[in-house]
Amino acid sequence: MIFIFGSKVEAQELYVFTEPASNIPANLLSARLMSSFYKEKFESGTNIHFMPEVRYGISSKLMVQAQAYISNRETGYVSEGGGIYAQYKFLNNDEVKKHFRMAAYGRMSYNNSDIHQEEIETVGHNSGFEGGIIATQLLHKVALSSSLSFEQAMNNSSYEFPDEWSSSAMNYTFSVGKLMLPKKYTSYDQTNFNLMLEFLGQRLNENGKSYLDIAPSVQFIIKSRARIDLGYRHELYSEMLRTAPNGFVVRFEYNFYNVL
Repeated sequence: MIFIFGSKVEAQELYVFTEPASNIPANLLSARLMSSFYKEKFESGTNIHFMPEVRYGISSKLMVQAQAYISNRETGYVSEGGGIYAQYKFLNNDEVKKHFRMAAYGRMSYNNSDIHQEEIETVGHNSGFEGGIIATQLLHKVALSSSLSFEQAMNNSSYEFPDEWSSSAMNYTFSVGKLMLPKKYTSYDQTNFNLMLEFLGQRLNENGKSYLDIAPSVQFIIKSRARIDLGYRHELYSEMLRTAPNGFVVRFEYNFYNVL
């Protein structure tokens, strides 16, 4: 959630299931590998997804990323598409041990997997786009973040429900995280240990159906370069068809400084 990228870079908030309004630093290249394991709701088995990703900080205000989607939903592990994402930080109000930031973001995705649920998700499920805003408040060792976005699916229909499923949705999130260790910084080589809790919801625009999930997680930042996330997402309620709402996420990230 909170860690230092380097001696000349301010603290940044990092979450497992959402992005904060703080971008990665300029000229930093970040390589990520996320694995998710979601239990099938109506069938036996587990949906396993691998999502390799690279991010780059173009400037202090703009970062971009590219992501690939691989899953085992069909026969074996196959590539199902990919997406691109950009985030622009347009507000930065920094004070001693606290700051408030806002950013706008956009995502475009292509997926060739079968459409098997009403939930709209352009990260690894639907082809389409998403755009929204994020606001993040840092208060010493605690960070609060919230986002609101519009998401449009280009292919959210199936042979069973060709005309009944919604093609667009509003997404909303709220995240809180706290730096637990170290109690006092003495070196950038210290390992950070963070706890966080996130709420993720969606409301379909055409039929008004919605869901809300809760997602606790832990995070380790090692030598200010490597990051390990362990999270669990659980459905609190849902009015729509979701085939695998509950599951674990594991992510590893490594940062390369001054790439260009």
